[in-house]
Amino acid sequence: MALDWFNLEGKVALVTGTGTGLGAAISKALAGSGADVVCHDIGDGAKATSEQIRAMGRRSIALSSDLSKRAAQDGLVTDALKEFKRIDILVNNAGVIRRAPAAEYSDQDWDLQIELNLTAPFRLSRRVGKLMLEQGGGRIVNIASLLAFQGGILVPAYSASKGGVAQFTKALANEWAAKNVNVNAIAPGYIATNNTAALRADETRSRQILERIPAGRWGAPEDIAGAAVFLCSEAARYVTGHVLVVDGGWLAR
Repeated sequence: MALDWFNLEGKVALVTGTGTGLGAAISKALAGSGADVVCHDIGDGAKATSEQIRAMGRRSIALSSDLSKRAAQDGLVTDALKEFKRIDILVNNAGVIRRAPAAEYSDQDWDLQIELNLTAPFRLSRRVGKLMLEQGGGRIVNIASLLAFQGGILVPAYSASKGGVAQFTKALANEWAAKNVNVNAIAPGYIATNNTAALRADETRSRQILERIPAGRWGAPEDIAGAAVFLCSEAARYVTGHVLVVDGGWLAR
C-alpha cells in the first residue's frame, strides 16, 4: 500500500531544536510514523517533547546542548549514539534570528547566526552523513527559509545563513545521492512560532504579510511536519538536493 512508503518503523531520528515550534511538531510527526527520536534543545527545552513521544509508544531521549559551540555539536552526536547506536534521520532545525538594520548590525549577532544556523547544521550533517554512508543509507533534512531566495529586511545574517543552508544541502546531495543518503531542505514560509512572534505582534507588518500569502493565514508548525515526514520516508527516495518550499503560496504571488 502507498501508505507503507511513509512508515518509519525501525528508524532513529535526531532532531535539533525540539522544544517548541517546528522542531516539536517534526519530532512528534516522525514518531507518529514509527521512528524513535532523539530530541535536542538548549536547557530543558527538549524534555516535554521527548515525554510526549514516549507517551506515543516510541523510544525517545532528551539531550541538552548549545549548538553555537563546536564541542556541543560534536557531543550531541556522540550522546545520541550512546543510546541508539545508529542515526537514520537527521533534521537540522535549531536556529536563531536577530533583527537590526544592516548598518548597525553587530559582529556578535552575525557570528552567532552563522555558527548556529549554518555551521552547526553542516558539521552535524558531515558527522552523521559519514555514519549514514557506512550504514548504507539515511535521510538528512535541513530547515532553510524563504530567505534562502529573498533578502528580507533587517535580517542580513539570517538571510546569509539560510542561503548557505540551501546551497550546502545541494552540495552534499550531489556527493551522497548514489550512496542512498538523501539530503534535502525545507524552506518554511511565515509560520506561527517564537521566531515570528515580533512580526505577528506588529499589527501593520502582520497585515502586510497576510495580504501577500495566497492561503490567507500564517502557517502552523504541523504544516512543516508533514513535509519532513515525506522527505524522511521511502516516498521521497528519488528526491534529493531539493529545497521544498512550504509557504502557503508566498513565492508564487
